[in-house]
Amino acid sequence: MSKQQAVRVAVTGAAGQIAYSLLFRIASGDLLGPDQPVELRLLEIEPAMKALDGVVMELDDCAFPLLTDVETTTDAKVAFDGVSWALLVGAMPRKEGMERKDLISVNASIFGPQGQALAQAAAADVRILVVGNPCNTNCLIARSHGNEISEDRWFAMTRLDQNRARSLLARRAGVPVTDVRNVAIWGNHSNTQYPDFANATITGRPASELIRNDAWLRSEFITTVQERGAAVIKARGASSAASAANAAIDSVRSIRERTPEADNAALAVVSHGEYDIPEGLQFGFPVRSLGTSWEVIEAFEHDDFAREKIRMTTEELLAERDAVRDLLPS
Repeated sequence: MSKQQAVRVAVTGAAGQIAYSLLFRIASGDLLGPDQPVELRLLEIEPAMKALDGVVMELDDCAFPLLTDVETTTDAKVAFDGVSWALLVGAMPRKEGMERKDLISVNASIFGPQGQALAQAAAADVRILVVGNPCNTNCLIARSHGNEISEDRWFAMTRLDQNRARSLLARRAGVPVTDVRNVAIWGNHSNTQYPDFANATITGRPASELIRNDAWLRSEFITTVQERGAAVIKARGASSAASAANAAIDSVRSIRERTPEADNAALAVVSHGEYDIPEGLQFGFPVRSLGTSWEVIEAFEHDDFAREKIRMTTEELLAERDAVRDLLPS
């Protein structure tokens, strides 16, 4: 067993479906590596604490060698005390009759205080991945309230969309998913996102050379990725959980590990004007990680079709920011 010091990892919404698929993988070493001990800090609301007690019992019963401690709490400051990774999974789900702007406003009351608590309590090396939807704007809210933490440590999850897109392209081309690279996800994690087939490669060649069906690429491929979450709900009666948890694991690893050549990590990061995206938005870009730092890859080319798709998702994110502007720190 490694003698490394344990790393504290916080997970919010820890009794929920996604966290249930996530926690056991963190404890087994999938998140930070097979030799890295971890301490879990689990945040929940009071009505869910009994269910969370059951989850902790199961974690205990697994006897994970890497799991050195588990603490449960309803207090964000306690949950985030000394954490190096914070996975913000818990969010208010959209209810029947609720407009998206109402959902965003309700989530502001969750993610604003969590951003403040992270700034006050987390370790100096903390990195934050927002999973709870609408994740781009939830991340913007948390980041704005926790602005003592450097902007480059805040991420929102678009990896699930990238995984969906890679799988679709691989199946259509009849190749293993590992042969599909450089699929970028632009903009919002919503049905306006743009899964970019034009810059993707399959076995090192442009995807459009192996999938000679431009109509499918420009229509069904895009809408399938955009609407996959709704399709999962319709099919199984519940939202994506295991695949979302898997994407959260993939996201953290793509931040920690060097991005392979001729590929990108799909992450929503703060815009500094790349590709003419307004500064300050939490925007889905193709990212290259060096392990210790990351950068937006600025070599992607867009035709008029792609530019229009990116314009639409940008406008949605601007509208979401406007909807919460009064709730952000001045």
